[in-house]
Formats: sequence, structure tokens, C-alpha cells
Amino acid sequence: MRLFLDTANIDEIREIDRWGVLSGVTTNPSLIAKEGGDPEAVWKEILAEVDGDISLETTELEAGPMYEEGLRLAGMAPNAVVKVPMIPAGLEVGKRLTSEGIRTNVTLVFSATQAILAAEIGAYCVSPFLGRLDDVAADGMKLLHDICEIYAVQGYASNVLAASLRHPMHVVDAALAGADIATMPYDVFTKLVKHPLTDSGLERFLADWRKLQGEQPSMHEDQPSRAEEQAKKAKKQEREAGH
Repeated sequence: MRLFLDTANIDEIREIDRWGVLSGVTTNPSLIAKEGGDPEAVWKEILAEVDGDISLETTELEAGPMYEEGLRLAGMAPNAVVKVPMIPAGLEVGKRLTSEGIRTNVTLVFSATQAILAAEIGAYCVSPFLGRLDDVAADGMKLLHDICEIYAVQGYASNVLAASLRHPMHVVDAALAGADIATMPYDVFTKLVKHPLTDSGLERFLADWRKLQGEQPSMHEDQPSRAEEQAKKAKKQEREAGH
């Protein structure tokens, strides 16, 4: 399962990318608006920073303008993936872009039937929003299991991208369900590496190491060097060999 960061903040992206585990980034209009400034400049900076898939979302609702916007976003870089919403116009545009060799991400998916439609247009990936389903007392993880099973049974090639992940167990459960990709906010991503036993174990190791260093004798000028010790040993062996 590939791990993506769901953010438009370049500092967050650079930090996680340094870990060597970041495979891509997902953005949306809300995340872009949060950063402020020129959206195109934000997108270009992210596209240049990460080698993997970068999802850029369309904002037009009519098929014609959405298609033109999709072409513009896809042309920004080879690793750009065009996000289209799960609406009739989004399916129409997604199918058209896919037929032209442009990778698409069908977003705002909340049912298995919607996931089937996304796979039928040949979408590169489909994004079920698990946390948002949990927010309305629905079972987001059950939906993810259903989608993964349907795709496996039907042989659909679309990637299942588990989105709206709220905590580390969402990530674990998504991996167990068979999701191809999991995308999460920065605060969830940083929690993946943390464990109290790791912290306490490292603290104990370092404390023991510092204690050991404190017990080592200081190097004084009158102490023999390593070379002097080796020379004395060699002379001793010569004397013993002469008897």
C-alpha cells in the first residue's frame, strides 16, 4: 500500500518526503485555499517536490469547462493526476480524459455503486471518503472492504485510494482491507512513526551509553599510545622467540 499525504502545505510535504516513505500527494480546493496565494504556483511547487502522483482537483461543474480545466491540470507535469467529482459530468470528463491517456482520480465516493462507475470509466484511482462516512454514523471501513472485494472479483484495474483517514488505525485497517493507496493529513502521518515503547527504549539505550562513556578512563599524556603498546608487544614476542 502506497502512502500519500493529504495537504497542500509544502513544508509538511518536504518533511515527510525526507523520511523516504512518501509516494504521492492529494490536494483539493479546500487545502489549496488554506495555503492562500496563487493555486497554480502551489501546485507547481508540489509537483516539483514529489516524484509520485499528485492529485489536482477540478472546480468546474459543467462537462465542457471541466474537461478544459482537466487538460490544463494534466499538462502541468507528468506526475499530475486529475481529480474529478463523482457526478455525471465528472464521469463524462473522466472517461474522456482517460481515453486520451490522462490519469484521473474520481473523488467524493461514498458508495460501492459509485466505485463501480469509477472503475467502469477506467479511472486511475477511486477515492472513498472513510472518515466522512463515520461522521454520519455510517461504516466507512465496511465500504472500503466492499470496494476492494468488488474490484478483486471483477478484475477492475482502478486503484482504491482510501481517503479521509482520521487516525493511525484507519491506516492499518485500510492496509488490511487491501487498499492500494492511503492518503492522510500531516498529523496522522506523523503519528504512524510514534510509539511510547520506542521512545522509552531509546531513552534507556542512550542513558546506558552515556553512563558507559562516563566510566571510560581519560586519555592522559603519560598513557601509552596504541602504537607504543603494539611495539612493546612485538619486542616481547622477539625476546620469547630468542630463548
